Amino acid sequence: MSPDLRDRAATLLGAYRQKGLKIATAESCTGGLVAALLTEISGSSAVVERGFVTYSNEAKTELIGVPAGLIGADGAVSERVARAMAEGALTHSRADVAVAITGVAGPTGGTATKPVGLVHFGLARKGSPTIHLERRYGDLGRENVRRRAVEDALSLLEQAVG
Repeated sequence: MSPDLRDRAATLLGAYRQKGLKIATAESCTGGLVAALLTEISGSSAVVERGFVTYSNEAKTELIGVPAGLIGADGAVSERVARAMAEGALTHSRADVAVAITGVAGPTGGTATKPVGLVHFGLARKGSPTIHLERRYGDLGRENVRRRAVEDALSLLEQAVG
């Protein structure tokens, strides 16, 4: 990860630590990159409660309780699944805030309705409504889609700590 992202992660962790809040992640297309970035920072164990890599549909259901019927109806890359992932990560952890990411990083897997570069985010915080964010980065290449998704996940976590 770039030094800029590491600096943002360190600042974010400091803000969460100061407020006594813990973070959980539920990642699909990013495969744990958000959790990896956060845990690169010394002292992150005071804030990062756990991370779920829920790459498969079965993992989304088994690990964080996303209903299989919801995935079947909307597809894994959807607003409702991103929200359910964030809420499930919060429920299945001891965290105060959970961020979730599901998308099509490419270069394969895109469709006309869900093209490469489409990423849905969910952010759940105890006592607050779940937030959704949709990004359509375009076919920037797998690495760039995943990096941009990490950046947007950090932005959501920054907003949540206020």
